[in-house]
Amino acid sequence: MAAAAWAQPAPLATVPSVDVPRYMGTWYEIAKYPNWFQKKCVSSTSATYSLQADGQVQVLNRCKTAKGEWSEALGQARQIGRANSPRLQVRFAPSWLSFIPLVWGNYWIIDLDPQYQWVVVSEPSREYLWILSRTPELPAATYQSLQGKLAANGFDLQRIQPSSP
Repeated sequence: MAAAAWAQPAPLATVPSVDVPRYMGTWYEIAKYPNWFQKKCVSSTSATYSLQADGQVQVLNRCKTAKGEWSEALGQARQIGRANSPRLQVRFAPSWLSFIPLVWGNYWIIDLDPQYQWVVVSEPSREYLWILSRTPELPAATYQSLQGKLAANGFDLQRIQPSSP
């Protein structure tokens, strides 16, 4: 009996470009693939991006824990490639470790609302996934549409965990 061949999804595609200054601001987590570094987060998860005077992008991730306390992580993002590249890398390790490639995580924008009201972020291996919105809730029709696109692009919808506002 021949073993079944598992089809590998196509390489992860990104949006063609991102206007980084327009991307700045607060994004609320609508859903995600569960991950180890957000285990303590139970609600109100958001990421705020700020363009710094030196051109760097600061990232502030925050969420509420089960005890109702805020947990925050301050990091840095950088674009890979051209000025409008949708491929970014993010690090939350101290800046003195930034020379080590492993402290930078891929943050690829794979779907983006033309009005910058929602975004879908992942990375090449599809291990991580976030659906983010400018508001704490996303219209149901938009969410369903995004799920259809994700399934068509090789993402496991069973792994998606809705976030609590």
